[in-house]
Amino acid sequence: MNTGISVRSMLMGLGAGALALSAVPLPQPLAPAPLAAQSSASDLDRVVEALRGISTMQANFTQTDRQGGVSTGVMTLKRPGKIRFDYGKQADFLVVSNGKSLFVVDYQVNQVERWPITNSPLGALFDPSRDVKRFGKLVPTGNRDVISVEVRDPAKPEFGIITMIFVRNASAPGGLQLSHWVALDAQNNRTTVRLANHRYGVAVADSTFTFRDPRRSTRRPG
Repeated sequence: MNTGISVRSMLMGLGAGALALSAVPLPQPLAPAPLAAQSSASDLDRVVEALRGISTMQANFTQTDRQGGVSTGVMTLKRPGKIRFDYGKQADFLVVSNGKSLFVVDYQVNQVERWPITNSPLGALFDPSRDVKRFGKLVPTGNRDVISVEVRDPAKPEFGIITMIFVRNASAPGGLQLSHWVALDAQNNRTTVRLANHRYGVAVADSTFTFRDPRRSTRRPG
């Protein structure tokens, strides 16, 4: 599997979440919403509360691309704006944000791609100033303990779609735990990222979100 391609598919799909969340707010309804709509709004409120309630988190992730290729690692998140997808010491790939910019680091070709956090494809996961409920929509799951939220920017279809799946869990912030997400990029490349063994409120040093720049050194990441 080409980990670099599948990671980029994941990031482009997540771009829908980040860019849609910074779009123009939808108009407010003039009449009281029907009961079903009010229930949907409540669930979206819970999703926002759950995402904003995470100060730090670590979780194991399993990433599956559209061809069935699988890679694993550890995701570490620290607000505001810091995240790291670590594929292991032997991997040639790393995704990390230092709170200002998001970097995709490819040690195989000594290349670094950078996005400002305000345009980051991972904004829906770690930027508490963004509001999923204003631009996402609920997708019926048939299970009251599972909430599925699809986020996309209709004005920018090239950034794809992200669907985030939450399960009710009293021990998680806001009573909801992010189980997995499915990212679909503009070329219909689907990447699924599943999380397990969530740990909240863990001590995470800021040095976790630094990396060795391969453009300046041929040494592998530590």
